[in-house]
Amino acid sequence: MFTNNSYSLFSQKMNQACPHCGFTFEIEPGYFYVAMFVSYAFNVAQMVAMAVGIYILFDSRNPWVYVAALLGISVVLSPFNFRYSRVVLLYWLTPGVNYDPNRDRDDYKRPGLYKPE
Repeated sequence: MFTNNSYSLFSQKMNQACPHCGFTFEIEPGYFYVAMFVSYAFNVAQMVAMAVGIYILFDSRNPWVYVAALLGISVVLSPFNFRYSRVVLLYWLTPGVNYDPNRDRDDYKRPGLYKPE
């Protein structure tokens, strides 16, 4: 789905279509705006897990420890949240999107783009 494999915070670029099968990722304009809600759910789950972990491991009562740790974890994991919120949204809301190991082959025939013999 993405043009590079790096998880850089500022270089997250998506392909327009799948290089193997030609599937268009953005089905309609603004399709991935809904991914913000999925990313928000990921972020809340990560922050709750981090807050519980800090409380259990360090038994800290200082609110600034929680603020610093939660802001830090949200910044560090934002590239992960960006990518996987789009992947989850695509699999969740788009029927017919599934993993096919045959698509990795060089001789894979794109559906609808060839004439059967």
